[in-house]
Amino acid sequence: MGALDAHAARVAAGAVIEFRPTGSSMVPLIRSRQLVTVAPVDPAKLEVGDIVLARVAGSTYLHLVSAIQADTARVQISNNRGRVNGWTGFARVFGICTAVDGVPRPRVAGKVRAGVRKNVGGSP
Repeated sequence: MGALDAHAARVAAGAVIEFRPTGSSMVPLIRSRQLVTVAPVDPAKLEVGDIVLARVAGSTYLHLVSAIQADTARVQISNNRGRVNGWTGFARVFGICTAVDGVPRPRVAGKVRAGVRKNVGGSP
């Protein structure tokens, strides 16, 4: 199990976490090792452009929602360089990125799932 899988498990359990993802696939929205805050999300409220922690085809990503099929409860996940990771069901979308290096992400209000616990675990 990778680090993102462990983070996803904590978020799925209701925790708001902070961690520092690595890689360049989300530049300039998220640069490698920037501190991100991820909270449990209500997938039915997602919009294209939201950054989510989701499992797609056996891998967990902190990537963009690039398309939504509300009638089948699925979202398409892509990086910020045009690569599509694939479609996944709402049940595999664990959290939404609410802040990067302490700067709140736009359009997050109302999307965080009710009853979340503040920063349980995480490794800044």
